[in-house]
Amino acid sequence: MSKKILNIVTSIKGDASFSNQLSNAVLEKLSREYPGSNVQTFDLSKTPLPYLNELQLNAFYTPEEAYTEAQVDFVKLSDEAINDLLEADIIVIGVPIYNFGIPALLKGWIDQVARPGKTFSYGESGPKGLITGKKVFLSVASGAVFSDGPYKSYDFAEPYLRVVLSFLGITDVTTFRVEGTAIPDFAESALPNALAAVEEFTF
Repeated sequence: MSKKILNIVTSIKGDASFSNQLSNAVLEKLSREYPGSNVQTFDLSKTPLPYLNELQLNAFYTPEEAYTEAQVDFVKLSDEAINDLLEADIIVIGVPIYNFGIPALLKGWIDQVARPGKTFSYGESGPKGLITGKKVFLSVASGAVFSDGPYKSYDFAEPYLRVVLSFLGITDVTTFRVEGTAIPDFAESALPNALAAVEEFTF
């Protein structure tokens, strides 16, 4: 059964990016598992979404029927990004770890798709995610080893993404890692080990 797959690229290193190479392996495996799938790639390194500002934030909290002409323009890119997310069955997100966290480009995308009344709501029982039935694969790349060992508590990328995705209603999240790319004892085997993990995974 074919799937609609949204591929979010956030690395600024292009073809040399380990997160991109890992995402590409995930996409290839998904294409084999779900023949005929449609992959839509959103490369934030080439077409970044604008960072959230006061005027746009005010528009997010204004009822659509009360939008000014300017507010319609402010929410257009956000609406498009949300629509892409809602239409996808599977989301693949490349996540290079920069300074222990996610790239600013990815945070910019999150700020555009996390919108009250669109992707989450507040009720008597608290916040409720409105994006359900999605599967997310995170392709995390790092120079250090964050999955275990002394730097595990320094990883503010995967834990943050799991929290924010869960807030939006997405709880089915699988993480693949290519890590230790800057450590001599790990660098040579980092990518091969990550690609092997993808190939062995049952999608």
